[in-house]
Amino acid sequence: MKDTRPKNLNLLTIRQPIPAIISILHRISGVVLFLLIPLMLWALGYSLQSQENFQDIHDMFTSTSGKTITLLCIAAFLYHFVAGIRHLLMDMEIGVELKSGRFTAMLTLVVSLLLTVLAGIYIW
Repeated sequence: MKDTRPKNLNLLTIRQPIPAIISILHRISGVVLFLLIPLMLWALGYSLQSQENFQDIHDMFTSTSGKTITLLCIAAFLYHFVAGIRHLLMDMEIGVELKSGRFTAMLTLVVSLLLTVLAGIYIW
């Protein structure tokens, strides 16, 4: 018997609900944070070698581009943290209904954005 169901293999045309987007972004932010670990460990090790190396790392992180990159890294961490709390609550059967799932998804975006703005104010 031939399967006559339509197939849509173009992922860019599929409209995902907001909880799915939040979940996908949570995974992406986790990968970004994982990939940042070697860079941060290198910067720490390099800065501990000498006073001059510490000054180099300090200058790199206090430049405008360094602050921007730092803020993006902090944004990824804050988003991953807030979305992780949402996932933990969902594991405890809190917010798994459709309406509350949409609300907590939007709340995750708003809270992580607010925390990122506060971090940006602190950095600059």
